[in-house]
Amino acid sequence: MLTESKCEKVVEEAVALAEKMSSRKRPIALEATVTSEKRSTSRFAENLMTQNQTSQIDQVSLRLIANGEQVRVSGEKLDRRGLEELIELALLSTNLMKSEEETSASLPKPPSKGEGKKLPRFQRFDEKASAITAADRAAMVLSAIEVAARKGASLAGIVSTNDLVMATGNSRGLFQFARQTELECSVTAMCGDSTGWAKAFSTRLDIDMAALADRAVEKAIAGRNPRDIDPGRYPVILEASAVMDLLAFLWWDFSATSHLDELSSLRGKLGQKLFSEKFSAFDDYAHSEQYGAPFDGIGLPRQKVSLVENGVFKGIVTSRSSAAKLSEKTGLDFAVTNHALPEPNTMGEMPLNIVVPGCEVELDDLLKDSCQLGREAILLTRVWYVREVDPSTKLLTGMTRDGTFIVRNGSIAEPVKNLRFNVSLFDLLNSIVSLGRSRLTAGEEGVPAVVPPMLVQSFNFTEMTRF
Repeated sequence: MLTESKCEKVVEEAVALAEKMSSRKRPIALEATVTSEKRSTSRFAENLMTQNQTSQIDQVSLRLIANGEQVRVSGEKLDRRGLEELIELALLSTNLMKSEEETSASLPKPPSKGEGKKLPRFQRFDEKASAITAADRAAMVLSAIEVAARKGASLAGIVSTNDLVMATGNSRGLFQFARQTELECSVTAMCGDSTGWAKAFSTRLDIDMAALADRAVEKAIAGRNPRDIDPGRYPVILEASAVMDLLAFLWWDFSATSHLDELSSLRGKLGQKLFSEKFSAFDDYAHSEQYGAPFDGIGLPRQKVSLVENGVFKGIVTSRSSAAKLSEKTGLDFAVTNHALPEPNTMGEMPLNIVVPGCEVELDDLLKDSCQLGREAILLTRVWYVREVDPSTKLLTGMTRDGTFIVRNGSIAEPVKNLRFNVSLFDLLNSIVSLGRSRLTAGEEGVPAVVPPMLVQSFNFTEMTRF
């Protein structure tokens, strides 16, 4: 893996080469992003290991501003010649570009008076997770398979580790560095005509694969011989992964660029109560369960941003350029929150460290809370194939998967076949009855987030599926 000193040397050499190629008539501003990623994955299916692989990729990405244009080029050669080739390619690209207006982009200065001052380092690097071997992953897989074999189920899934280095610097003296480890484990259990699923994500080597497998297997066993039910509106308990995979379609609507482009479902609604008072959300890279670098795509320190407070739309995330443009367009004062994605890009910025506060209760308590609604509820383990139907109302469609159950008298009563749903996130977040405990949760539709399981009063199922 690349060390901090090596990353800093690459940045310094790229900056020096750009300065050497600069002239009074053709000044060059340069930003360099260096990443080093070692990802190892063990896959298994039908209670057997099927694949084990490791790859390491070191990469440098240069953003160059020259000739009134800006471009980004990337490569895997970090030596002097490789950097020269990238800069030459970038300069050639700016010469060929013919925009109507010159770019107003500029590189940021270091975030404080002391140039080169580093941001706080969070405990997102775990030596044990970094040192995990193929044999260690195989032992984790074996512990899961043994659980499934004892209970007569077939198991498939992955154990994946990632050791990630991220560094960003520029020709104005800014330099930031972060390193983190990631562990992602996913298991799907099959038992006759039923499946169960569980997934976990962490920055430490602390996921219990046997417990994860046990949860998936129990779902598969409980889901055998599912029955049909009529489509319609039902109270629903959404496990945290299902909540995360639905809310992932809302987060970019809190981006300043989505408001500038008039694509956000929230545009013109700042300060209005749009959701249940039980729903709040904020973006906080420093949260104890979060992960990722404390700086954004151009190296500036991320700020904590309140997005929703007790149902009221309170704020958006911005970059330097989008904050200025949106302030000018609306006449309101939008602060710079430093959530830029690597520039240039079309999405602008993104809240990547979402936290949705919950309550200090567990999923079983939400099952019991459903009794107060006076009718049977449905428990959703997971949603999949989710797609946006209407961006203005955040109407989503998708299907349930890997564990769908009738909840009666506060307990899981019987399995049902999967259902297709059409649901608006505005309707969903206005029908919250109660929330569970928030935890770092992984799904399939977005980046992991700290979210709770959720009991909602009304969830619209439109049709049955065949399984």
